[in-house]
Amino acid sequence: MLRHDFQPGRLIAGFFLTLTGIIYAGDAGGLWETPWFAVIPLVTGGLCLAAAAGTMTHAIRHRRKRLASREPREAPMQS
Repeated sequence: MLRHDFQPGRLIAGFFLTLTGIIYAGDAGGLWETPWFAVIPLVTGGLCLAAAAGTMTHAIRHRRKRLASREPREAPMQS
């Protein structure tokens, strides 16, 4: 059994922020040169994608819950 619901928005945000950290670590280690402003679009784009995924996930789960509550429940068979 799952302990919590899967949240793709947090996964996307974590991926982009980890990627940003790797880019800065490579720059600090001398593997490549990264201008300071290069990661701004990466972070903002990742956060926007995460927000869109979170919003879609919330809408889908809310709709499923609403549709499940509308379905008639069958009464248990009595003998």
